[in-house]
Amino acid sequence: MTSEVAQRLKEIFGQVAEEKRVKILALEVKPDHLHLFVSCYPQMVVHKLVKAFKGRSSNILRKEFPTLLRLPSLWTNSYFVSTAGNVSSETIRKYIEAQSTI
Repeated sequence: MTSEVAQRLKEIFGQVAEEKRVKILALEVKPDHLHLFVSCYPQMVVHKLVKAFKGRSSNILRKEFPTLLRLPSLWTNSYFVSTAGNVSSETIRKYIEAQSTI
């Protein structure tokens, strides 16, 4: 993703997070994937949250950046979700931020 697309993606994710009442703790956009660390209520239905992020961003980005229409899809159906568990939020945040240097 170009820096312009990545910046717009972050804005869209911010809007979705606000609407869904979740807090984005870290977000790193890579050319072929992204890392997103959110804080949400345990009752949150995670697949619906992922669908909201992916669906909204795909729709808006394809309208605003017509070159993305050449792709068969903007997102794959796959995603990985895990709870923070015994790892501190700060450790996860540092890991995600370190991805920008890779």
